[in-house]
Amino acid sequence: MMVSIPEYYEGKNVLLTGATGFMGKVLLEKLLRSCPKVKTVYVLVRHKAGKNSQERVEEMISCKLFDRLRDEQPEFNEKIIAVASDLTEVDMALSEEDKENLINCTNIIFHCAATVRFNEILRDAVQLNVIATQQLLFLAQKMKNLDVFIHVSTAFAYCNRKHIEEVVYPPPVDPKKLIDSLEWMDDSLVNDITPKLIGDRPNTYTYTKALAEYIVQLEGAKLNVAIIRPSIVGASWKEPFPGWIDNFNGPSGLFIAAGKGILRTMRASNNAVADLIPVDVVINATIAAAWYSGVNRYNRPRNIMVYNCTTGGTNPFHWGEVESYINLTFKRNPLEQAIRRPNVKLQSNPLKHHYWTTVGHILPALLYDVVLRLTGQKPWMMKTITRLHKAMMLLEYFTSNSWDWNTDNVNMLMSQLSPEDKKASYICFCLSNDLLTVLLTCQAFQRKNS
Repeated sequence: MMVSIPEYYEGKNVLLTGATGFMGKVLLEKLLRSCPKVKTVYVLVRHKAGKNSQERVEEMISCKLFDRLRDEQPEFNEKIIAVASDLTEVDMALSEEDKENLINCTNIIFHCAATVRFNEILRDAVQLNVIATQQLLFLAQKMKNLDVFIHVSTAFAYCNRKHIEEVVYPPPVDPKKLIDSLEWMDDSLVNDITPKLIGDRPNTYTYTKALAEYIVQLEGAKLNVAIIRPSIVGASWKEPFPGWIDNFNGPSGLFIAAGKGILRTMRASNNAVADLIPVDVVINATIAAAWYSGVNRYNRPRNIMVYNCTTGGTNPFHWGEVESYINLTFKRNPLEQAIRRPNVKLQSNPLKHHYWTTVGHILPALLYDVVLRLTGQKPWMMKTITRLHKAMMLLEYFTSNSWDWNTDNVNMLMSQLSPEDKKASYICFCLSNDLLTVLLTCQAFQRKNS
């Protein structure tokens, strides 16, 4: 019998990157709440907007996400140590004192930091997703008591393939050669060659996440490494409460725009699988994966453990069904201050989509702004529609295609959990009607508390 997840984390020192991001926050909260005897969580945080690392951490843990943890463990903040760092700088801008402390103390690394902007320029995407990962691995190689290194990737890292196994595929280009080339190229040249480099991938995000996985495989050869690949991450399902989310990027923003009556048409294939997964399910799988790799570190497999955290293979849910649920859910539970009655239509035909974009979005937005001007108010609708269209263009690739992800390692991980850990982790991957309703509706009501 293996030790339980809370028992494994007892007395451990954890290093977390990306703690101020969406998934990082949820991981920090869940880890401290479900493993109350974890010793310390070091969070790498850079100075931003005139606030130092400690101030940013204090601001972060004051949000509603941590209310349950605050009630159960009032002194939880004493276990969180903010470490001033900037992953885009040389040696991650760590002081010698902090570096030495991390080398001596760290037992587990969760690397969640990344830029998730689909349209990030290639130079910045490489810096944040590839070079930063490489630097963290260099530091990990020096750590004296490291059990496991968990790298959070994306299920779409190899979206140019239709069937994706739980393996690291050969990179589209040698990352080290690309890094060397970017040092002497000017921005205009980088922008010119970006389309040719990313090839049949839709954006620099998926391209650089694939490169990062290869870096993890290369530089982590002597480390105990696992990779987590979530698909489209949405609001929380159960923990710490249903519907928590801290941003409206991606599908979340589109759902709310539909509920407000702003979004009336969206480019998608009705038959494409909507591979949505709640953030708390992903985080539970991540914590469990670190546990499994940690307790088996002396008998680990030759290849890196990769976990495709996806839902489509277990219970496929299609974008056409999402359309029905969006309209039905928001009609039954209308959002406050809705502009129009929710009635979104998915269009696979680009000409029909363009027509309905003009008729259902642009013309009403122009008219609405005219009314606002005439009544002495500041126009805002056309600006909102423009941002909405940009977001939809970035998502079209993912709402118009389907993938087949192998999930053997995820299934194996679930089978290894004790009944108690299964109850605490609920790593189940099926979108029931109730779960989809949570994903669509709850997030709107959490914005003021996020």
